[in-house]
Amino acid sequence: MAQEIERKFLVIGDSWKNHVSRSVHYQQGYLCGNTRSSIRVRVSDESGYLNIKSATLGVRREEFEYPVPLPDARRMLELLCEGPLIEKTRHFVEYRGHVWEVDVFEGQNRGLVVAEVELSSEDETFERPDWIGEEVSHDARYYNTSLVRHPYIRWT
Repeated sequence: MAQEIERKFLVIGDSWKNHVSRSVHYQQGYLCGNTRSSIRVRVSDESGYLNIKSATLGVRREEFEYPVPLPDARRMLELLCEGPLIEKTRHFVEYRGHVWEVDVFEGQNRGLVVAEVELSSEDETFERPDWIGEEVSHDARYYNTSLVRHPYIRWT
């Protein structure tokens, strides 16, 4: 069993782009989601994963992740996942002892850019880069499961 403690923020500006150490393109979809959990399939160019996450609102959630053969994961996305699929490029940016994951969304969620930082405890202190804007950790609209049902391009 694993716990994820993660805070999510909107990104302002482009200065983070000068500090990217690596990037990965993801395509992901949801097999199901309910009031207790979501089950996600995620594919990158090299790997596939099945992820089960508690549907808790906030910064702490239960999370389980398992590798899946890439052809199987691609087939699950094609046949079994609710659309539209989430498409994004995740950029990794190191800043003052933490790795920030900056997600630049594409497709139905284009225009949305968020950054997440994983912490070891809910009260861990960390320094925010100047490109970090409003915190949205407690706003369910920014959860990927919500972005499938209510894509960013339809927000008013």
